[in-house]
Amino acid sequence: MMQRRMLSREDEAASGGDENEVRREDQDKINRFSRLHQRETLLEEELKTKHKEKEDLDEISNELELADEDDKIPYQIGDSFVSLPLPEVQSMLTSSTERIDEEVSALEEKLGGIREEMQQLKVALYARFGRSINLEI
Repeated sequence: MMQRRMLSREDEAASGGDENEVRREDQDKINRFSRLHQRETLLEEELKTKHKEKEDLDEISNELELADEDDKIPYQIGDSFVSLPLPEVQSMLTSSTERIDEEVSALEEKLGGIREEMQQLKVALYARFGRSINLEI
């Protein structure tokens, strides 16, 4: 049978004497870091989706270079397809690609800001708690 005993003051000091009390502002920083991490994960997923969309549009544009000028090309608008002349489809693809490029740069900018703020929070929290806290993702 296992006996339980209380730690002596020396054992307690050796095992966890460097623990700091978590203040309200520290908890706010930890919560902020957690929310930023969640937002970072969502933005990374959205960024991957945008890169895939751009890759698909580039592939379609390359395929359309082989099409005849007189062909009507089915172009998806919403849930339906509309047959349009090749030059019009190419210009619509170009504008879609430019729009996605703008969205990607905006997402990357947001992601950079989030990562910068997370790094600042890491520095502050590690300075306060040392190895008592793990913020590595």
